[in-house]
Amino acid sequence: MFDTSTLTGSKPEQYGQLLAQARALVHGERDRIANAANLSALVYHALPHLNWVGFYFFDGKELVVGPFQGLPACVRIPLDKGVCGAAASQRVTQRIEDVDAFPGHIACDSASRSELVVPLVHNGGLVGVFDLDSPSLARFDAEDQAGLEAIAAVFVEALG
Repeated sequence: MFDTSTLTGSKPEQYGQLLAQARALVHGERDRIANAANLSALVYHALPHLNWVGFYFFDGKELVVGPFQGLPACVRIPLDKGVCGAAASQRVTQRIEDVDAFPGHIACDSASRSELVVPLVHNGGLVGVFDLDSPSLARFDAEDQAGLEAIAAVFVEALG
């Protein structure tokens, strides 16, 4: 049985604790669906001011929704649309303070105000993206980005 613990200390210390929990959660498991489901739940319940946390997987043509926590989501996202598409096509984390100001933003949940999307790349190939939405403007800063990129890396490393 996996036990989460309350995060304490500074934001970097909290992300260190969350990273340790993420590593423990995926240890010895290679199934991407199982790991995506558990990491989505872990992050969604550990961090404040989030309304959606999940994974989209690249099917060779577009992003397809995978395991997540939050309201029902857009099922398919073309690589030339939205924050997720930008992260996937550019393979660069997108940290958007105000999604309404992002050209081509896809509003799956109208309550979302800010978003952070980390591309998932394994052996040079696009696997998908790790997507977090918040109902708060400018919810994500550089410390959040670094912490969430580290958690995304745990997911990718577990792929083998």
